[in-house]
Amino acid sequence: MRAGGARRILFVVLLLAVSLFASAAASPASAEIVIRNNPGGLIAEHVAEFSRIRAAGERVVIDGPCYSACTLVLGMIPRERLCVTQRARLGFHAAWAYAPDGSKIASPVGNSQLWDLYPPEVRGWIARRGGLTPKLMVLRGRELTAMYRACR
Repeated sequence: MRAGGARRILFVVLLLAVSLFASAAASPASAEIVIRNNPGGLIAEHVAEFSRIRAAGERVVIDGPCYSACTLVLGMIPRERLCVTQRARLGFHAAWAYAPDGSKIASPVGNSQLWDLYPPEVRGWIARRGGLTPKLMVLRGRELTAMYRACR
């Protein structure tokens, strides 16, 4: 075989290898994140975590309590990569922050962040119950599976 032919074959093999590597890197991950007991916490931390999960292409199974900032998963993970089990419970309440004296105070900015990230059907469910207030309201069972697919 002549040098030009060998170089062409090597080029084609390298091109195939690069395209296979690129398509494998672009494929969504097959990992599955399971939420079983997430009490919530800081909005910014949950936004960062769910952004990482979304970018990685991971699926999310809600299999227990997911309260407060954890509920941002509903607006940050694509619906087709999210499912709920019979044990799933989503708890919503108004956002709060710490005052200089250490007490909890309402956070209009936090409420706005939550509201903007929730999908329309979740916002509607919350609005029908009086909006985000300090009192916890829980979405579960048939109401939840009417909005999100049940896990298999």
